[in-house]
Amino acid sequence: MARAGRQPARRLTAPRRAARVFFALWPDDSVRDALYRNAQMLHRGCGGRVMRRENVHLTLVFIGDVAVERLDELRSAAGAIAGHSFEFVLDQLGYWRHNRIVWAAPQSVPGPLREIVGALESGLKQAGFEFDRRPYAPHLTLLRNAREPRVLPGLDVPWPVSDFALVQSVRDDRGSRYEVVASWPLAPGAR
Repeated sequence: MARAGRQPARRLTAPRRAARVFFALWPDDSVRDALYRNAQMLHRGCGGRVMRRENVHLTLVFIGDVAVERLDELRSAAGAIAGHSFEFVLDQLGYWRHNRIVWAAPQSVPGPLREIVGALESGLKQAGFEFDRRPYAPHLTLLRNAREPRVLPGLDVPWPVSDFALVQSVRDDRGSRYEVVASWPLAPGAR
């Protein structure tokens, strides 16, 4: 119990700085523009909040808060991955009632995408990182806090994938913005 008039002890060490991070596929401008146009069109019927154009991505593995001092370990784990480039099609729209999200996804998940996710998860586990271990369900959030759509239109957005990225979520006056920390090319592969 502290005596009256005494100041509490000061911390001798500074608090650890953390970065909120995840691995993702980061689309080129043509894919990003097509998805953003679809999000704006869906917004007319569903309301909610359109995902910022510059934030559109497909999460591979969500890690969460990591001490900044450990970011190099994440870079090393990702640098060991030997995946191949591939192409897939975002051809499905859906709605999750529990969190009121309208999303886009591929109807079938390509093998190379599953391989990259598996390799990342394995490398993260070996390096001692915690990450979201739910079964992988690739999707892109288009709208948040949206009403359920009466009808979901068709979608056909081809996405050539030639790299993947480590991304940091940074808060600003408009919410979260995503910044690519590092990216790794994938070897040329059969598309």
